[in-house]
Amino acid sequence: MDNPEKKQLIKTAANLPALPGVYLFRDSNGKVIYAGKAKNLKKRVGSYFSRKQFDNNKLRVLVKQIRSIDHIVVDSESDALLLENNLIKEYKPRYNVLLKDDKSYPYICIKNESFPRVFSTRNPVRDGSDWFGPYTSLHMVRTVLEMIRQLYPLRTCNYNLSEVNIKSGKFRVCLEFHIGNCLGPCEGKQQAADYERNISQIRDILKGNIRGVREFLMKRMRLLAGSHAFEDAQLIKEKLDVIEKYQSKSTVVNPAMRDLDVFSFIDAGNIAVSNFLKVVDGAVVQSRTIEIRKVFGEDKADLLALVMAEIRSGQFTPAREVITPFPVNAGFPGVKFTIPRKGDKKKLLDLSTRNAGLYIKEKERRLSEQKREEPSERILKQAKEDLGLDRMPVYIECFDNSNIQGTSPVSACVVFRNGRPSKGEYRHYNINTVKGPDDYASMSEVVGRRYRRLKDEDKDFPDLVVIDGGKAQLGAAMVALRNIGLDEKIRVIAIAKRLEEIFFPGDPVPLYLDKTSSTLRLIQHLRNEAHRFSLMFHRQKRSSVFARSVLESVPGLGKRTVEKLYDHFKNWDAIAAASEVEISAVIGQARARKLAEYMTDREEG
Repeated sequence: MDNPEKKQLIKTAANLPALPGVYLFRDSNGKVIYAGKAKNLKKRVGSYFSRKQFDNNKLRVLVKQIRSIDHIVVDSESDALLLENNLIKEYKPRYNVLLKDDKSYPYICIKNESFPRVFSTRNPVRDGSDWFGPYTSLHMVRTVLEMIRQLYPLRTCNYNLSEVNIKSGKFRVCLEFHIGNCLGPCEGKQQAADYERNISQIRDILKGNIRGVREFLMKRMRLLAGSHAFEDAQLIKEKLDVIEKYQSKSTVVNPAMRDLDVFSFIDAGNIAVSNFLKVVDGAVVQSRTIEIRKVFGEDKADLLALVMAEIRSGQFTPAREVITPFPVNAGFPGVKFTIPRKGDKKKLLDLSTRNAGLYIKEKERRLSEQKREEPSERILKQAKEDLGLDRMPVYIECFDNSNIQGTSPVSACVVFRNGRPSKGEYRHYNINTVKGPDDYASMSEVVGRRYRRLKDEDKDFPDLVVIDGGKAQLGAAMVALRNIGLDEKIRVIAIAKRLEEIFFPGDPVPLYLDKTSSTLRLIQHLRNEAHRFSLMFHRQKRSSVFARSVLESVPGLGKRTVEKLYDHFKNWDAIAAASEVEISAVIGQARARKLAEYMTDREEG
């Protein structure tokens, strides 16, 4: 970052209001690379540019990429937390932590329409409808929907039941009406007010307010019994039995406890795991586990606050008391935070912590199984995702140069197919056009030669090319590809050894992969194999050069004689192992005698 740019950013930060809000850092392309919340925007944003040292390299790289700052002021710190969560989902900034659910959860939707339908889905859409969940399993969703349908007759058709359409007689009742599952609102046989009363009770059930629904039904059942409508009263009693049966499937904790939200937290190195339990009327009715991938070693209180924002933005949480294992940087209005030391609330927190621990053990088990499985497809799928490729890198080539102070410069290309070395396709290259130790020009020459030949022979290009080196070597390779019109057809990356940074063409910001990442291990394997193969060829070439100089120093043996020996025997080892008779057949008896005497004197000396 140039000094004028940094000064402008410092000035922008100094002019921010000392109020709660959210800030967005953008790069030179205007892309949001980080979203953060602040109790005091001025102090928080200014702290990024006032530091002389950074806690980690990623934070230093982030600050270096900032070119502009946006901010949004909100009323409270809790509003800032919720807004930050929404903006992270919207922009998916490169440097923000990643929240990962342990499952793809189903929801129950009450559709925003006349005579609302009630159904399940895994893809909630913000269209004004009411969404309840996420639920721990599809079985639970089916159980809830089955209970609702036993209690209330609802429509399942997707007709537009507007008042105009109903009055015009546009629709006819279907089989659901005739078997008693629907009361026929499409023909005006059920009034909107009556249907809405049922929907209101369904909302209460889905919010966990079963107590209110039960009390309403009990009161109605007594009224019907008092007026001697015993058959109707029996129907209400059957509905109450269904509700009791549904609630009995929840884990009962303590009936004296009302509504609670419980959040546990386990720090597991590069990730953290939080489990959420929802308690309604003394029963655990829902559980959800979230994994957080850390970026800058964030504080655990901030991470748990982010999880709470994710939960509260994604579902209805009426609880006015939240149980946590430590103080959290989140002030939700009207919510009391409790850190229990003993009693039933501590048991709830322990239960949640046990669930988080089981998630970590299950993840470790899956990873262990994956290691025992055929790894290639899994690794290549992960590489495709990590590197942003448009297809799996089934066919990869990697280049490395080797020379010592510019002598005997060579290059090597190794080939991996399906994540494994294909050694029969490895290629060595002598550097022909470069004089002296010029690694960039050597890389450009070899890459150009390799892919010009593939193009001329109409052969397939690799899915990915890896360059051993940094931005400069990557740039040299891209120049070579551009010269032959292949820069848009071949995906190229480079790996810099010092920090294992992954560079992409045209992007000054490197990608830092997790040290345990299968993608990073694949790239390192490619790089190390290319380096080994290149170094082996370089040593062979140096050895050959040395051997030729030794032969040329033998009295009576000139360059042409040495060339004859190499044309016939191919290498130094074969020449040294040949008998005097075999050598004399190539260069004559007199020269063979001189060479034999020289070799004898060399061995004795």
